[in-house]
Amino acid sequence: MRGGRPSAPRTLAEFEILPGVSESLAALRAAGFLLVVASNQPDVARGLVTRETVEGMHDRLRAALPLDDVRVCWEVETPTSTCYKPKPGMLIAAADERGIDLRRSYMVGDRWRDVGAGKAAGCFTVFVDRGYGEVLRDRPDAVCKGLAEAAEIILSRDRQALAGGAR
Repeated sequence: MRGGRPSAPRTLAEFEILPGVSESLAALRAAGFLLVVASNQPDVARGLVTRETVEGMHDRLRAALPLDDVRVCWEVETPTSTCYKPKPGMLIAAADERGIDLRRSYMVGDRWRDVGAGKAAGCFTVFVDRGYGEVLRDRPDAVCKGLAEAAEIILSRDRQALAGGAR
């Protein structure tokens, strides 16, 4: 948070991986899920943080977490941008490259743009309510308070699908 509004870290010192994230992602990985991060980074285009700093943060994510890919939109939002969430460009590109069926995928995020991108891509959306007070423009399929709860929602749905013969 910066000035009462949600804000991305601007230095490596500000960057942190929240407690429980590693364990939650490990559980999803163990269940066979691919894990892809899709991140808007307009502060680079605005000159508020360097691309090298953000790439350093992503290097830390890759080193600490079982991620398959980190997708980044380095632009500010414009009418012609295809990658800037809530547009689904990053999700569609990852799906095309990795053979992912987005209709059987999940988009987990803590901003309205994450929910919008997931909906636009056809994913089941899980909104992590971190108390930002943003108005959601699209209704998420599920709401939770943290990634551990989001992972449990996904794993529960996966178990139900497997029991029903579909995944």
